Amino acid sequence: MHSKPYILTDTHTHIYYHAGTEKLKEQMDRCFDRNIQKLFLPNVDTESIPLVMDTVHAYPTHCFPMLGLHPCSVKENYKEELANIEKAIAEHKIYAIGEIGLDLYWDKTTLEIQKDAFRTQVAWAKSLNLPIDIHCRAAFDELFVLLEELKDDKLFGILHCFTGTLEQAKQAIDLGFALGIGGVVTYKNSGLDQVVKQVDLKHIVLETDAPYLAPTPFRGKENESSYLYHVAEKVADLQEVTIETLATITTENAKRIFGI
Repeated sequence: MHSKPYILTDTHTHIYYHAGTEKLKEQMDRCFDRNIQKLFLPNVDTESIPLVMDTVHAYPTHCFPMLGLHPCSVKENYKEELANIEKAIAEHKIYAIGEIGLDLYWDKTTLEIQKDAFRTQVAWAKSLNLPIDIHCRAAFDELFVLLEELKDDKLFGILHCFTGTLEQAKQAIDLGFALGIGGVVTYKNSGLDQVVKQVDLKHIVLETDAPYLAPTPFRGKENESSYLYHVAEKVADLQEVTIETLATITTENAKRIFGI
């Protein structure tokens, strides 16, 4: 007897970097082979919007767009970029504002304009009743101060690629966010496994962040959405549930957040 088919959801993938190529088709086919049926695509700047939309048009029942300005793309011209992205949001059906956030790993000098861009985009999300998809690297303290400032019943979404402590996980959950768990959970000394063990599954969604952060056994190679299966196996193991149960709960969580 076959077990019931299940659906896995990749809540954050840049698979659209392969838009219009044979590689995209091959990667999507591998996703379907692994029951990965729903993929959410965050752009990073104005230039990546057409790639996202081309991929969504190629796979309209499987790929769902989000639009925003990535903190690493917040430069001197960020207001112009935001205006372009806002225009694109008016022209397309999207499911989240993202990926947006703070990144102090690459550049600490842009913190103030990163914060300004973040506030602007959170306001868009609230006015559209959409979730936000947050990128946070080396900036948890600054991010939480911002989220406390912006907190209300319209602020919700996903803290993408969560790699924080249990205390930070609880803080994010209290602020209305699910934790996006990706390949890092499979890394030997990340410590994320100990955190994931202690978080209720209703607060977890799965992601790859492909082409980055490939899970073990592909660490260091290009990541792809079909590798979500390895993340799912690890999280199911940590939560002591079957992969079917994990897939059902995390996909339902994603559907609730993104409103699909």
